[in-house]
Amino acid sequence: MSNLDLRQAIVRRVQDKTGEELTDVIESSIGQDERALPGLGVLFEMIWKNSAEPEHSRMVETLYNHLHLTQTAPPSPS
Repeated sequence: MSNLDLRQAIVRRVQDKTGEELTDVIESSIGQDERALPGLGVLFEMIWKNSAEPEHSRMVETLYNHLHLTQTAPPSPS
């Protein structure tokens, strides 16, 4: 299956979902099996392509801050 086919399959899977259903798809995919990552990537790509520069900057800043907080945070006591 080519990348384009995968993108199309993911878009078709979520195309007719309500906002609440889209939220559920995203939340149920986060932190799960790595097989969900391509789907989240396609959804993020759609968000990125349809966002203006201020939103891009905010998303990058959020990611940057999370990555740097994660690196400096003490290890969890597990």
